Amino acid sequence: MAIERIVNTTPPDEGDVDEQELEQTLRPRDFKNYIGQERLKKNLQLAISAAKKRGEPIDHVLLYGPPGLGKTTMATVIANEMGAQIRITSGPAIERAGDLASLLTNLQDGDILFIDEIHHLNRTVEEVLYAAMEDFKLDIMLGKGPSARSLRLDLPKFTIIGATTRAGALGAPLRDRFGMTHRLEFYTPEEIARIIKRSAKILGVKIDDQASKLLAERARLTPRIANRLLKRVRDYADINGDGIVDTDVASQALELLEVDKLGLDPADRHLLSVIIEHHGGGPVGVETLAALTAEERGTIEDFYEPYLMQIGLLERTPRGRKVTPKAWQHLGKKPARTHPPRMQSRLDISVD
Repeated sequence: MAIERIVNTTPPDEGDVDEQELEQTLRPRDFKNYIGQERLKKNLQLAISAAKKRGEPIDHVLLYGPPGLGKTTMATVIANEMGAQIRITSGPAIERAGDLASLLTNLQDGDILFIDEIHHLNRTVEEVLYAAMEDFKLDIMLGKGPSARSLRLDLPKFTIIGATTRAGALGAPLRDRFGMTHRLEFYTPEEIARIIKRSAKILGVKIDDQASKLLAERARLTPRIANRLLKRVRDYADINGDGIVDTDVASQALELLEVDKLGLDPADRHLLSVIIEHHGGGPVGVETLAALTAEERGTIEDFYEPYLMQIGLLERTPRGRKVTPKAWQHLGKKPARTHPPRMQSRLDISVD
């Protein structure tokens, strides 16, 4: 059975926010408080203004990019700016076409259905979604065998917002039915520092500018990680200090968390070390890396690689993954001048 939750997008008054709602308020509710993604915000603001002027729901939107960049948050911001109710579910939760039909028939005019991890929808569900997105019709089968018949139901005018870390994994027919497709980019350190200051104010954490900058430099250019680091540093400051986060407290907390100056944690360093120590710096296939690090291939491709490639520590080649001279230097290792040729394993053959 599909799992959904309904989100109230009306911003609460500051005095009405209790402790249970505090974590949710870290998510901005409108474009004014959404920091970063300026190009995306301009495009969406234009589309929202045009849709509201015509009295229509906004066109279907596909958001993609690495995890933690704010796809779910952007969906709730769109709903709030449209003044619409948003229902949230995920691809894995919609197991059968009947689950999707139940969700769609309970929507009202102007509602938004947000489907996270939309690339996990199975083909049968996707086919039902085609007519629903394009014609606002729902085709269902009644009965079985020779007596089975098809029934077409009218659906309200709604909007689907899909989010995925793998846009290429969506079937072309589904991808083409989204009127807007946008990629969320990594944030700049300055934008991350602003996000940290905003979150600190909401959480009631006193943090100076230099400490915010230090956390921003180690947050992997990702808001979710920035907020997570802020909470852990807050814990450290409450127990080992007076609750005020300055540069010394932040440095000590990050050292305890084993997050280095580039934002790498032990798992990141282990991945790079495996390539260096077992394969002389690469190239090496992703399946081999998954076996050596005991990580899923999808975890390596979706979580580790985007940031490591963004900061220039890892690169993809036709033969596989390869660390850069910057990675050797960061780990305090010296590249060997020559590497003897080796037989390529079967696992190295598939690099994508």
